[in-house]
Amino acid sequence: MADKDSATPRVFLFRHGETEWTKSGQYTGRTDISLTPHGAKQVKATGRMVVGRGKLIDPDKLGLVFCSPRIRAQTTFKLAVGDDEVHKLSAAGKVDITEKIAEWNYGAYEGLLTHEIRMLRAAHGLDSDRPWDIWRDGCEEGESAKDVTQRLDDLISRIHELQKDNMHGEKNCDVALFAHGHILRAFVKRWLKYPLEFRLSMMLEPGGVGVLSYQHQNVEEPAVLVGIGFPLSE
Repeated sequence: MADKDSATPRVFLFRHGETEWTKSGQYTGRTDISLTPHGAKQVKATGRMVVGRGKLIDPDKLGLVFCSPRIRAQTTFKLAVGDDEVHKLSAAGKVDITEKIAEWNYGAYEGLLTHEIRMLRAAHGLDSDRPWDIWRDGCEEGESAKDVTQRLDDLISRIHELQKDNMHGEKNCDVALFAHGHILRAFVKRWLKYPLEFRLSMMLEPGGVGVLSYQHQNVEEPAVLVGIGFPLSE
């Protein structure tokens, strides 16, 4: 990144660590499931490397933190940032626990595996001409791609409003999101102004971190500043 762009505000994506359902591949939306011991280690290791003063995610430079209400996301936030910094950010009004960045509501597919979802949809007479694709078809009794797009666009508008007048480091306004696999991938698509059904090859592993920013210090030109990272091991 050019020196002139070094103060451009960023958005950090931090996916929660491993859970028993991420291990099994079960779709985990509204179910409140805790991190596994390994998941906690993933988050702590990543946090030690990238969170802290002078590091990639500097608490002093955060303007807002958006965290999913699910316990696995809130635990990840606390383990990665540390209790003292979480308290300081909360006291300063910089923490928003919000459904805007909660995982996709899978509805009838909660707790199922992909092949089980496709069997269920076939039994309901769906997808006779093409396989189920969550980005296009959404979830029965849950959210559609349109629903997810709307709530993410609302969140992105709020982030743009915070950052638009601070493209040259006028004040600290980095943003961090602590959330989940599907919703963070959807966030990247909407940040780049793609429809959710757009094929964008990317994956954020449990405990992994990604970074988004802007091209040419302009909120109308969003960019992936740093590629999606992988969780660090102990």
